[in-house]
Amino acid sequence: MLRDAALREAVRARLAGWPRRAIEPAATPGHRRAAVVLAIADAGHGAALPGLPRHRHWSHEAALLLTRRAARLHRHAGQWALPGGRLEEGEPAVQAALRELREELGLVLPAASVLGLLDDYATRSGFVITPCVAWTEGAPALAPDAAEVASVHRVALDELLRADAPLLDPPHAGSVHPVLRMPLGRHWVAAPTAALLYQFREVCLLDRPTRVAHFDQPRFTWR
Repeated sequence: MLRDAALREAVRARLAGWPRRAIEPAATPGHRRAAVVLAIADAGHGAALPGLPRHRHWSHEAALLLTRRAARLHRHAGQWALPGGRLEEGEPAVQAALRELREELGLVLPAASVLGLLDDYATRSGFVITPCVAWTEGAPALAPDAAEVASVHRVALDELLRADAPLLDPPHAGSVHPVLRMPLGRHWVAAPTAALLYQFREVCLLDRPTRVAHFDQPRFTWR
């Protein structure tokens, strides 16, 4: 998918027209607030996921930045994730998302780079995540924080459009909602990250109104 002004404005317009669903704190007592960034970047240099090509030169293809969390972290160690983290006291979600992007990847983006927000998503591990979609200019170099990030990957947006996505597994015992995963290369990403990738695909790329808050997460993500 070509990364150009037409793509940026299409994503911005679709998010502006999206009736976003926010989850109020009263609806999820005990949950902490968090924010992540779906950062649209060039599909240039970056570690390749199994089955995905490594780009040798900067291209005009669009990609999302995806990380693998460091193995030493206390929560969600080694899992695939979007850059992000907890909100500080009184901190707006967009500000928190951009702060975490800077701290985790060394990528500094202005607030104006945010094209819009997707639906809040409540996780089994006790967070309510606000997903922010942002646009990066040029070909930014990344400086991952090794204490938090094991590796950074640039996943071409075309990969999200695969015909076998999403992968839906049977509900957990006592639940009626399927467990969602997204295939990437020869690997797969679990919800909650997979749910955010899927809604991004449907709303931002395909202009299809799609809710994902009901999709469940594999048990290994609950802790």
